[in-house]
Amino acid sequence: MSRSILITGANRGLGLQMVKQAVKNGWRVYACCRHPGQADALVRVASLTPGQVSMHVLDIADSAQIQALAYELRNSSIDWLINNAGVYGSMNNTFGHTDEIDWLKTFQINTIGPMKMMEHFLPHIEAGGEKKIATLSSKMASMDDNTSGGSYLYRSSKAALNAVVKSTSIDLREKNIISLIMHPGWVRTDMGGPNGEIDVNESVDKMFAIIEAATLADTGSFYDINQEIIPW
Repeated sequence: MSRSILITGANRGLGLQMVKQAVKNGWRVYACCRHPGQADALVRVASLTPGQVSMHVLDIADSAQIQALAYELRNSSIDWLINNAGVYGSMNNTFGHTDEIDWLKTFQINTIGPMKMMEHFLPHIEAGGEKKIATLSSKMASMDDNTSGGSYLYRSSKAALNAVVKSTSIDLREKNIISLIMHPGWVRTDMGGPNGEIDVNESVDKMFAIIEAATLADTGSFYDINQEIIPW
């Protein structure tokens, strides 16, 4: 039986490269994004791999959509769940000018959405052979690494996400589920910008290698792409 992977935010950047890498590895891929009909690059990948990649409508800010997709895939097992989808949040939220609506929206996408994915897809992961969850965070969530300030929405939502995944790693350990927190590096994507240190291929290759090698002893760890633990 082929291995299976579900990826959120699969229409571009890191998510799209994850789909391509999983296809190359021969995996069954469930590729999720808000508007599959507009995801031309993802459509091309899926069209070249009939039956291997399926595309699914999913806005992780919408808990009802998450629940509906979990029901749609109720008979499918998932080896790896990749919580990739996320946003930086409005750049206008500097000190003295933070907007509560923007902040709450960022939390809904970056923190609550991944939690609801883990909750609703728990049966699928339990049915999988590898039982691995990898959630993309950022070194910007580290208190120890914060030497520049600012980025209130992104930093706080990702720091909260780290706390969520750390707790799930403890709660799900008895089910032999491995939960990892991943920093993808400063990647040249729409979010990372053109001056990033690495491209999506290198980032995904290194993240997949870490996930592949992870055991239950690693659950709850906050990794950078060089397999080093990031201080909280």
